[in-house]
Parts: sequence; structure tokens; C-alpha cells
Amino acid sequence: MTWYNEAIFYHIYPLGALGAPKINDHILTHRLKDMDAWLTHISDLGIDALYIGPLFESETHGYDTIDYGLIDSRLGDIDDMKMMVKKAHELGIKVVVDGVFNHVGRSFFAFKDVLEKREASDYKDWFYIDFSHGEPFTYATWQGYDALVKLALDNVVVQDYLLDKVGYWIDEFDIDGIRLDCADCLDFDFLRRLRYLTDHKKDDFWLMGELIHGDYSRFIKNDLIMSSTNYELHKGLYSAYNDHNLFEIAHTIKRQFDPNYGLYKGMYLYDFVDNHDVDRLASKVNDKRDIAAIYVLLFTLIGIPSIYYGSEYALEGKRDAYSDDILRPYIDIAKMSDNETTELIKRLASIKKEHKALSYGTYKEVYLTNRAYAYLRTLDDDTLLIVTSCEDDTTYLHIHLDDTYHEARSLLNDDIPKLDQSEIEVMIAPHSTTIIKLSR
Repeated sequence: MTWYNEAIFYHIYPLGALGAPKINDHILTHRLKDMDAWLTHISDLGIDALYIGPLFESETHGYDTIDYGLIDSRLGDIDDMKMMVKKAHELGIKVVVDGVFNHVGRSFFAFKDVLEKREASDYKDWFYIDFSHGEPFTYATWQGYDALVKLALDNVVVQDYLLDKVGYWIDEFDIDGIRLDCADCLDFDFLRRLRYLTDHKKDDFWLMGELIHGDYSRFIKNDLIMSSTNYELHKGLYSAYNDHNLFEIAHTIKRQFDPNYGLYKGMYLYDFVDNHDVDRLASKVNDKRDIAAIYVLLFTLIGIPSIYYGSEYALEGKRDAYSDDILRPYIDIAKMSDNETTELIKRLASIKKEHKALSYGTYKEVYLTNRAYAYLRTLDDDTLLIVTSCEDDTTYLHIHLDDTYHEARSLLNDDIPKLDQSEIEVMIAPHSTTIIKLSR
């Protein structure tokens, strides 16, 4: 058992959440001190892990790094970062930061040297550059964005430089993990060296990769990373409700975690319903009642749940063709008031902590139609039945259980399920999800 496999994450994009200017003015502003209020809020939610980033000196949005050794001046300085991590740890919150290693900004010192000296630069092999076209030379980028210059991660010197910075982050800030941006683009030899370093630097250090398409298991190995973003489940969690097709979620879970043929059986993927790159859940669902239903699934399906800052208030946000800013707003957390979604997340966090079956238990599908879906999470004598519906009317489901139970208790509402040993009748409200504790 490790902290990250049973953690509940809270994800903050700090440049947005703390109100930093869009372009780095290089004026030192101690916005990270405002994280004290955020950390108290996270703790009050019952959440025990923070993914925050990007944090290091950059030109604009944080992913065009200028200096891996400096905190972005719009956010604060090294002392601010130390104090933030210390405060988090005092509250029992682990801290995971963004590691943006695939590319840097054009103002990164090594690329600036190449811009000045061209072929004479000692750093020309840090990048994939073609000088044959004269002025200006061409260079590899991330997805064609000239502002994001791709690093030559197959160059051992570049690897050494980045690994030195990671070691510094662990020693200086006492971070607990790194979320690897664009993990699908990273060199496997670099990842192996990164895993070796972090394993020997700090016990239970977590490496999680941003992966969208493809086979996540290519990266989740004993000598590579421990987890990855679960974009496949993310899509199904909202579209299944919008399309009234809960088969989509059930199929995804079978494909990923079936004990016989699942692609990711035994792995713990990082689950989410929204983040800094995709629309808010409240803007994706056709029926707002589904927000609560989906959050229950997020906390009870296989995986590590994550809440994106502000979405615990059911905030809306839909990206446009030109900017992600709407997804990354400034929020004065002291002025926010709890609502039904906030209270639900608090309750779900409490249930997840109380029931280890939601972190380590088996999964078994026990009922499935296009509009109703039920499954069991079981660990030893701890069994939870989760039932969800996207019907427009109250539904009564009769669910057969392979084992015999003598007590059924709802953990989210006052409904009393009718239990007859191995048969249970559940009344499920329209567009809702319930959690039932079964006891033998």
C-alpha cells in the first residue's frame, strides 16, 4: 500500500488560480503565500494530495520554461515554495508538481546561446536543429508551436541537467511527486534514469505521466512511471450520461481492468472529470443533475480521483479556439461558499477514506442497461454497492448478488434498500448515484 494509490487529489493551475499576469513581467510577487487559504480549503474538503503546476520560471503559461531552478517570479520565490510545501505537509497533504521536460521556452539559457552563436554554441546538441536553411534555422517543437522548443532528451548531457534539477526540487522543497507533462513524448532512457533517481531520493515518490491516447501500460512499469492520466475514462464519464449509454463506462472499466484481459489490471490510473486543458464538467453535461452522479463514480470506480480547482463549486468553463484562460480562472477562495457539490465531495472523500475497498477492492459489475449500472467494490468484509441511473424517472432496480448479505445501509441518503439475502431492491432517483454498504 502506498499513499498515492489511496490518495484523493486536488489540482491547481497556480498562474490562473492566484491571478498572475498572462505574460511574465519578472516582478517578484509573492502570490504563493495565498496558497495558505487554498490548503486549508483542500484539507476541509478531506483531500490529502495536491497537484500544482506549472511553478517554474516561464515566459507565459508556465509550459515554456525559462529556468527549472527558479519559482516563477509571478508566483513567488524559493522560500515561498518551501513554506507552501511545509504547510501542506503539516495538514497531511502530499505535494506533486509539474515536470515539463519535453520542451522549453525560447528564453531558456541554452536556446538563447544557440540563437546567438548558432553552430558555434556548446548547446546546439541540446535541441533538434537544422542549420542548413540559413537564417533563421529550423528546430523541432511541440506540435508546431514555435514558442515550445523540443529538448533532445536522448542526449545524456540534457538528461543529466534535468535530473540534477529534479534532485534539487526534492532536496530543496521536499516534494512528493512529479506529474510529467507530455509523457508520451519523453525518452524511455530518460524516464528510467528519472525513476532510479527518485526511488533513491525519497521513499514512495510518485511519477505520473500525462498520457492521452495509446496504451498507457507502455509507460507504467517498475522502471518507468507509476500512473498516468486516464483520458479514456474521463470521456466516458460525461458522454455516457449525455448519450444515455452507461455501457460506455462499463465497457471502459472492463477493457482497462478486467482481471483476465484488462489492459491496466493491477494499475492505478489518475481519474478526473475536468482539468486545465478540457472543459469543466458543469459545461459538458446536458443535465446538471448528472454532475453529482458522475462525482460518485469518480470516487468509487477503480483509480485515483482528482478534483480540479473550482469544480467543487460546479463552476462552468468551456474553452474556445484561441485560449484556455476560461478554464484557468482567478478565484478568491475566501469568498467562495459551499454548495451541494462541495458538500457531496466532502462526503465522498470521507467515504473513500473510511472504505479501503474503494482504493484496493475488487470490482464486479452486477447490473447494466443503457440507463442503469451497478457494481460492487469489495475488500475482505468491506463491500459497497454503487448504483447509478440516467433515467428521467425514479427507478426500482432488482439486483442479484452472488453472496448473501443481512444488512444494507445507504451512505449518501436516507433510502433504505430492500434486502433479501442475495437479492436487493434499490430505489434510485432520476439522474443520480447511490452508495450502499452491504454487511454479512
